[in-house]
Amino acid sequence: MSFLPKFKLLRGGKAPRRVRKREAPPGLVQFLEQSRVIAALIFFATVAAIVLISFVGVRSIDVPVLPNQSAPVRIVANDSFSYESAELTAIQREQIRDRIPPVYRLEFEPLTQFETHIHDLLEEFERFEQTFPADAASSPAAHEQLELITSAFNAAGPYRTTVADLRALLFLGNAAQRRTVVENALLVLREIYAQGVHDDGAMAASSRNGDVTVFQISQADEVTNQAVESMEDALTLLRINLAAEGVGRPTTLSLFRIFRNGVTPNLVYDQPATKTLQQLAIANLQAVTVEVQRGQTIIEPGTRVTPEQYEMLVAHREHVLQSGDAQIDEGLQLLGRVLLVLAMVLACTIYIRLEDIETLRSNSRLGLLALVVMLNLTAVRGSYELNSLPYFIAHSSAASLLPYIAPTALAPIIVALLIDAGSAVFMALLISIFTGVIYGNRLDLLVITFLASMVAIFCARQTRKRGSIVRATALGGVVVATFAMLIGITDRLPPISVMQQMTAGLVTGLLTGVVVVGILPMVESLFKRTTDITLLELTDYNHPLLRRMQMEAPGTYHHSLVVAQLAENAADAIGANALRARVCALFHDIGKMVKPEYFTENQREGVNPHDFNNPSLSALIIKSHVKEGVDLALQHRLPRVVVNVIRQHHGTSLIRYFFYRAMGAIKSPGASHAPFGTPPKTATPASNDPSLPGLEPVPVSETTYRYDGPRPQFKESAIILMADSCEAASRSLAKVTPQGLDDLIDKIVADQIADGQLDESPLTFAEVTRIKSSFNFTLLNMLHSRVAYPTDAGGTKPGNTAEA
Repeated sequence: MSFLPKFKLLRGGKAPRRVRKREAPPGLVQFLEQSRVIAALIFFATVAAIVLISFVGVRSIDVPVLPNQSAPVRIVANDSFSYESAELTAIQREQIRDRIPPVYRLEFEPLTQFETHIHDLLEEFERFEQTFPADAASSPAAHEQLELITSAFNAAGPYRTTVADLRALLFLGNAAQRRTVVENALLVLREIYAQGVHDDGAMAASSRNGDVTVFQISQADEVTNQAVESMEDALTLLRINLAAEGVGRPTTLSLFRIFRNGVTPNLVYDQPATKTLQQLAIANLQAVTVEVQRGQTIIEPGTRVTPEQYEMLVAHREHVLQSGDAQIDEGLQLLGRVLLVLAMVLACTIYIRLEDIETLRSNSRLGLLALVVMLNLTAVRGSYELNSLPYFIAHSSAASLLPYIAPTALAPIIVALLIDAGSAVFMALLISIFTGVIYGNRLDLLVITFLASMVAIFCARQTRKRGSIVRATALGGVVVATFAMLIGITDRLPPISVMQQMTAGLVTGLLTGVVVVGILPMVESLFKRTTDITLLELTDYNHPLLRRMQMEAPGTYHHSLVVAQLAENAADAIGANALRARVCALFHDIGKMVKPEYFTENQREGVNPHDFNNPSLSALIIKSHVKEGVDLALQHRLPRVVVNVIRQHHGTSLIRYFFYRAMGAIKSPGASHAPFGTPPKTATPASNDPSLPGLEPVPVSETTYRYDGPRPQFKESAIILMADSCEAASRSLAKVTPQGLDDLIDKIVADQIADGQLDESPLTFAEVTRIKSSFNFTLLNMLHSRVAYPTDAGGTKPGNTAEA
C-alpha cells in the first residue's frame, strides 16, 4: 500500500483520509469460532444453566391445580402435618343439619273459619224454620231456599256439601238438638286439630305400615315431640264420634260429609324454629382436624381434584413454606435431574451432528443456541415463579393461567430465523419438554406448546417482513387458545376460567412476536448472524453505498446488478439462499469506489491509468478493492455475511493480465510514454527492467499477483465468485451464442476448480453443473441480440434498434 499515496500525489490528487474500523485478529476470531475447548465450555454451561433454571427450587407442590381439574402429577406429602379442614367441617355441619328433623307448628285458622261458617249455617237454619213452618218445609220454595243456603255455605270456603246433607242436619230435630250435635262434632274437630293432621303425601308409607308418625311441634316457645294423625285417621276418628250420637246411619253419614270439610292438614313447617334448633346443634360443633402422614398421597395423577384434596394441597404448601425441612427431599432429586438434562443436551448434540454439522463446527452458532435456550427457559421459569406470590396462592383461577403465559415459542422462532427450521424444530421440542417438567411433568402442556411452536416455525419460514413474525407467533397463540378451550371443556372448568386461559394464550403469542422483533437486531449483531429481513432491507437501491456507487462507479454498479441477478438465479437453482446471494453480490465490489478509474468498466475515453503503472503496482491497486470494500462494509455496519463475501469473492485467484505483463508475455499499451523510462525490447519482466529508477531487478512472485483470499467458504460466496468472472468474461465475446457462452462458462469454472478456488466451499459437482446452466440461461437473456430498424434509404441508424 506504500505506492498508493505516492501515485496519488504524482497525479496531483490528495490522499484520502479514512479511518479503518478495527477488527479482532483473524487468529483470535478463528480460535473463538472453532476451538473445541470453547465448544465444551458451551456444552457444560448449557447443562448447568438448564438444571439451574428448570429444576433448582421447582417443587411439585407449586404445580398450579384447580378443583375439579384433572391432576397432571402425583403430589405426596413431604412431611407430617395437620390442619383444620373447612371443607370437612362444612360437610359435617350439613350432615348435622340433615339429621335435625324439621319443626312444625299447628295451624288452627281453618278450624276457626269452619266453626264460624257452621254457626252461620245454624242461624240460616233458624231463619229458614221461621220462614217455612214444618208443613211448608217440602214446598218448592223451601227447596229453592235450601239450595241457596247450600250454595252460600260452599262458597264460604273450600267446602263440598249437598242439599240432601244439609236437609238431614236441618231435620235432625229442633234448634237445640242441632246445636248439641254440631258442638259435639266441633269438639271432635278441635281434638283432631290439637293432635295435628299431616298430609298423607310425605308420610304415607309409614302410615300404611301402621307406624306412629312423630313430629317436632313448636308450642309456647318450646319444641315437643308429638304423634300426628294422618288425614285418613282423622276422618276415621270423626266418623266414629259422629256415629256415637245415635242419630241413625243415614244421618250420621250426612253429618260426616258436612264436617269432613272442616278436616284439613294443619301441620305447617316452622322455618325459624327449625333454624334455631339447627344452630343450637351446630353451636357445639368443633372444627375437623385432619392429620396427614409423611409420604401420604395428596393428589393422584389423572384424577379429578376434589375440594377436599385441593384444601389439603393448599395446607401442604403453607406447611412447606413455613418449615424448611421438606426442601431437603427436593434437593436430593437434583442429581437425577442433572442426568436428565445431560441426556437431553447429548441428544441435541447428536442431532446437530447428523443434520447440521456446520452448527457443530461453529462456536458462534452453538453459543446462539445455548443463549436462546437459557433466555427462553428463564422466561418460562419466571412465569412459573409467579405461582409463589400471595395473590396466585390465594386465587387458584389466576394461577391456572401461568402455563399459558409461558413464551415457549421465543427460542424456536429466533433459531428458525437465524439458523434454520431443522434446528428450530429440535429447539421447540427441548423447550416444550422442560416447560412440561417445570410445570409438574405435564404431558398436555408439552404437546400443546410443541404444536404451537411448530405452527409458528412453519409460518415464519422464509420470513422477509417483521410483521410476519408477529403473525406467525399469533397463530401459535391461536393453537394454544384452541387446545386450552378443548381441555377446559374436557375438565369441566368454569367458562370464565376457560376464557381467561384462551385470552392468555392469544396475548402471549402476540407478545412473543413483538419481543422477537425487538431483540432480533441485538441477537443478529451479537452473533454476527443475518436474517432475510435484514437482507431484504439492504436490497433498497437508495442505500448510501449503492447510491454512491451509482454516482462514482456506474460501470461497477451495473456489473454488480448483473452479478446479483446471476447469483440469485443460480442460488435458487441449487436451493441456496437466493436473497443472501443477491444482497452480497450487490455489495461485493463496493471497494472499487475508492479508485473507480482503475477498473475497466468505469473507464471512459480510452484512458487506462494502468498503462502508466508498474504491473505489480497495478496488481496491488486491483487487489486493494477487496480491503477497501471490507473497510466500507464495516464502516456502514453491513452484515458479517456481506463482509465475508467481499473478502472471498475473488478467493486467491491470480490477476492474470498483470502477471503476464510482469512476465513479459503482454506488452504495456503505454510503454511509449511510460513515466518510469523506456521498456526493454526483450521479454524481461517489467519488474526486472534495470532502466526503472530506484528498483532493483527481482524475480516475479506469483503471490504478488494473487488475491489475499480467503477462498469461498459457503455456497453463496462460491456462486458470486463464479458469477463475477463469468459476467466480466462474457463482455469480451464479439458474438453471443449459446454454444460460445457455454464454452466460456465451462472454461472459467474449470480453471477456478483447477486453481483450487472452490476447494473450501460445500458445493457438489452436481450443484456446479446446475449453476453453470443457470449462468448460461441468464446471460443469454441479458446479452440477447437486437434487430436493427432500416431507414428510408435502406440503411440503419445507430441506436435505432429494438429487442428481438
